[in-house]
Amino acid sequence: MNTEQTIFFQLGVALVIGLLIGVERGWQRREAREGQRIAGVRTYGLTGLLGGCSALLAGLVGPYVIGLVFIGMVGVFTAVYIANLRQGEGLDVSITGVVAALLVFILGALAVSGMEEIAVAVGVVALLLLEYKPLLHRWVNALEESELRAASKLLLISAVVLPLLPDRGFGPWQALNPYAMWWMVVLVAAISFIGYFALKLGGARKGAVLTGLASGLVSSTALTLSFSRLARHEAALTPALATGILLACGTMLPRMLLVASLINRDIFNALWPAATVMAVLVYLPALYYWFTANFNQPEPRTQLRNPLELKTALGFGLLLALILLLGRALQEWLGETGVLLLAAASGVADVDAITLSLARLSQNGLALQVAAYGIVIAAAVNSLVKAGIATAIGGWGIGLRVGVPLLLSAAAGIGVSLGIA
Repeated sequence: MNTEQTIFFQLGVALVIGLLIGVERGWQRREAREGQRIAGVRTYGLTGLLGGCSALLAGLVGPYVIGLVFIGMVGVFTAVYIANLRQGEGLDVSITGVVAALLVFILGALAVSGMEEIAVAVGVVALLLLEYKPLLHRWVNALEESELRAASKLLLISAVVLPLLPDRGFGPWQALNPYAMWWMVVLVAAISFIGYFALKLGGARKGAVLTGLASGLVSSTALTLSFSRLARHEAALTPALATGILLACGTMLPRMLLVASLINRDIFNALWPAATVMAVLVYLPALYYWFTANFNQPEPRTQLRNPLELKTALGFGLLLALILLLGRALQEWLGETGVLLLAAASGVADVDAITLSLARLSQNGLALQVAAYGIVIAAAVNSLVKAGIATAIGGWGIGLRVGVPLLLSAAAGIGVSLGIA
């Protein structure tokens, strides 16, 4: 396109952005009479063109033109808003319309300045924000104070604390990197936070499935404990509860693979065969129980708990530091055997910490195959522990349904890992 065609195209983009926002604003206020809205479809379209023409003038006269016109627009829309506010009922007194109009002006200027794609992308995002106002308000109203605090803490530890930490090794063998350790804390906290809200959204018949899948992101051990207790008192729910437990235990395995690969992408090839086999052997019985279970019974429930307590995050960070230090020490003193012993011991309580630690150590001298084997050992031990929990607390009914698949999964995972090694 020549210069004139380009300018007309850019002005067309500015106009379309204004018209789209104007249509949405007009639809929201479609029942209002003429003159009761801050701006209509034509006003938004003209505002987009005004932004584009201001950008053209800025190229001829100077960049201050855009600023002066924008200040004038702010004054005009503010005056209209105040007038509507004073005149009372029936008039548009929402500040959203003013902000949307000013944004249209800016996007029109961006479009004519050669940033058409950015202008269109921002315009679409703005359109979605305006259109989904009821949904966003429902989400806000559904938020609990503890969840809002948890979100603030997640932002604190990720956006404020993480950039301040030094990205270099400290301590014996330079094994402790504050930035890397805290990044792993943020990673696990974010996964748990997502899992918490997925858990909260589980419905009636979907309860066992969604709760199990989401709990695999939060804590499969906690769900195993909760569902096993329920199975002792509600024997009829045993197949549905076994489904939830196995789904949670199965989801732990791809999560483990994802977390390890985010730390060291090279470990993926060494870890995925065993993790895949283990997950399949857990998921298949879960699907069988799902299709054969009687879902006319009451929904299995779990007590939702906020996953992001700052004290818990700090404790996890300390555990990571300890395992990293012990792992490096055992590697120096006992070689690969010491690392594998640490993996087995850590798997009794938790898989995340040892997974992150071994993935990190594999970047600093530990063989990839050894790190992957250690992670599989930790997952196998953890699966056996959960099988024991289900049997001891829920009885043989749920114990056999859960224990046999977990035992086979653990044995197969170790076998596949040994075959690869």
